[in-house]
Amino acid sequence: MGKASRTKVETSRREKIAAQREAARRAEQRKRILLATGSIIVVAAVVLTFVIIKLNGKPAGSTSAQGLSNGPVGTSLASVVHDITTVPVSTSDAVGEGSVTAKPTSIKGTALTVNGKPEMLYVGAEYCPYCGAERWAMIVALSRFGTFTGLSTVHSAVANGAGQAEPDPDTPTWTFLHAKYTSPYLTFTPVEEATNIPDASNGEYTPLQTPTAAQQALVTKYAGAQGSIPFIDFGNKYMIEGASYDAGVLGQGKLSWATIAADLHNPNSPVAKAVLGVANYITAAICGITGNQPASACTPTVKALQSQI
Repeated sequence: MGKASRTKVETSRREKIAAQREAARRAEQRKRILLATGSIIVVAAVVLTFVIIKLNGKPAGSTSAQGLSNGPVGTSLASVVHDITTVPVSTSDAVGEGSVTAKPTSIKGTALTVNGKPEMLYVGAEYCPYCGAERWAMIVALSRFGTFTGLSTVHSAVANGAGQAEPDPDTPTWTFLHAKYTSPYLTFTPVEEATNIPDASNGEYTPLQTPTAAQQALVTKYAGAQGSIPFIDFGNKYMIEGASYDAGVLGQGKLSWATIAADLHNPNSPVAKAVLGVANYITAAICGITGNQPASACTPTVKALQSQI
């Protein structure tokens, strides 16, 4: 893709994200109808499918809202979660910076803390393929400092409520909507702003969680009014905005969650080089706000990457 095309895609993506955030904050104003006549039937069918799924008691985040890839459940889900949260440090160290395309950047502000611990704030959305790619790396990295419970699968969207196609559609990933994270070293605060369900009322996606005024202020301060997601703030010391690697490496629905999780244990796989490379930089940023604790996570390899951000 040429530079002009990439710029056009990024501009379009930023505009959609900004529109979604505004819609989430002002739900009472969501009366605009942007659908073309030919897309009404398609969107109605998608929404009806989602309603039927919900009525049949399917667990949120473990089935496809758009009839695409389904995530693992039961013991299969537990196995995948185990694989992604127990990637050996030696494997990650072997990858180093891997195939990272964008590193965290340094920022300056009043230390961001919760209950006396540094805070890592994440703002994203379930439809977003870049958020989807980042979550794999975030889970690997955060598992070095604490423990997740309640992780569930989801996939990125294929098209929004206006019928506009999304890049890297059907990317298999996770949602932090119902997940809990505990750590003696930091607090992790996730905000999933929207589902992957097209929204007929504004041409985007149905809203999910709304950032607090303080959280939105941080996004605006460090990423601008139309900042990209995912947005991650590491204690107001480092930040990530947008994609850190090519989400296409996750297969666009052609790779299963189990396959991706297994590939993370092979440092020579394209998946490991991408996901673990970003996980190492995320780890480096977290080590920067925890005083390089614990030593088991803040390895010499990680500290070397820390000096680059």
